[in-house]
Amino acid sequence: MITIALTTETDTAELAGRIAGILAAGDTLLLSGEIGAGKSAFARALIRARLGRMEDVPSPTFTLVQTYDDPQGDIWHCDLYRLTHPDEVFELGLDAAFATAICLIEWPDRLGTDAPANALRMAFSAGAAAHSVTIDGPPAWLDRLKGLL
Repeated sequence: MITIALTTETDTAELAGRIAGILAAGDTLLLSGEIGAGKSAFARALIRARLGRMEDVPSPTFTLVQTYDDPQGDIWHCDLYRLTHPDEVFELGLDAAFATAICLIEWPDRLGTDAPANALRMAFSAGAAAHSVTIDGPPAWLDRLKGLL
């Protein structure tokens, strides 16, 4: 488990850019934290870094899913806040995307027991002076992140 201070939005974007470079189809990032903790800012920065351009990255709060074409596998940015039952995940097709896309999941608690076991968990928090993120995951993830954090 690693905790990183994110004192500015630039810090968040830099972290997202470093992680974006190691992602591949089948990778899932579970982004948890309260509203305003930095989940969406991280996801936007990661998507822009992956695509290599300033892409309009709207929040998927109302659409639930926004997808982006990436040559190495589509990117799914999901905001599950409005889901009321884990079964609704299957209606979105998210279960299939876990195997074929890079998935960024905000409010992953809505997945219930259906969260991928091999996902990287990122818990964002907002403090009085700065934001931070605590990163945890299976050993394979932590090995991939060595030198990036």
